[in-house]
Amino acid sequence: MVRELAGGYELDDDSRRIDVDVVHRYISEESYWGKGRSHATVVASIEGSQRVVGVYHAGALIGFARAVTDRAAFAILLDVFVLSEHRGRGLGVELVREIVDNGPYRDLRWWLGTDDAQGLYAKFGFLELQLPAVAMQRAAQLGLPIR
Repeated sequence: MVRELAGGYELDDDSRRIDVDVVHRYISEESYWGKGRSHATVVASIEGSQRVVGVYHAGALIGFARAVTDRAAFAILLDVFVLSEHRGRGLGVELVREIVDNGPYRDLRWWLGTDDAQGLYAKFGFLELQLPAVAMQRAAQLGLPIR
């Protein structure tokens, strides 16, 4: 799938086109959720995802998202970003629309974690959960803090 967007931007779900160095740089240096993530971990996470979508401008990767799923009951939206110099153009909305609403997993139950983009995800029906039980997480055995 390649979908043209206004302003010379495009979406593409061809994982071979993803510039892993751009993804690694953003996640490991700029994101709040993946600071310090190794290049090898980023490569493995992309390879282990069932769908990745990139946003491109003039052939360069400027945005990214990935999905992990069991293909039957649930999907998790992960590592969503648009580089700062390209924000404010609705690219994040189109990126999420493509991976969640237009993809093969649109009818599954979707999960995600965010500290700052609740408004974006609410546009796609994501609700903040008031769980009756405590949500739990087991930290990776890589010495990274729980996030």
